[in-house]
Amino acid sequence: MGKTNAIRLLESRKIPFSLKEYEVDESDLSAVSVAAKAGIDMDQVFKTLVLRASSNEVFVCVIPGCCELNLKKAAAAAGVKKADLIAVKEILLLTGYIRGGCSPVGMKKHYPTYIDETCTLYDEIYVSAGVRGLQVLISPVSLAEVVEAEIADLV
Repeated sequence: MGKTNAIRLLESRKIPFSLKEYEVDESDLSAVSVAAKAGIDMDQVFKTLVLRASSNEVFVCVIPGCCELNLKKAAAAAGVKKADLIAVKEILLLTGYIRGGCSPVGMKKHYPTYIDETCTLYDEIYVSAGVRGLQVLISPVSLAEVVEAEIADLV
């Protein structure tokens, strides 16, 4: 696979990471499927969700792949009254990535980012490398630094 914006950014900042390829199942892009196909611990796979606040601001939440985002907690973390997930058709336009390959690293524009506090339970977590079929294994501390994220209770 070629280099994605996420990989280029991590390399340019000399942030340690490794990559894990997996076979993509177009009919199931879930984090559970990713973990199974890649042979990695489901608890360490985090998914990237893009939200829009009622005030129209866009922000990003990174949560464990097996969990559902609590929209009230996400809004509270972002300091807004209410937020909802963006429409799937907006993902590419806002982030430069497609559904199932949306990385919190290297989006077209920097958005406020919040990573669920469970990331601190692990030395390293997996997030999308910016394309379906490729995951980045990175320390949550390094991830938070590179995307300027806050750690928050999101699930």
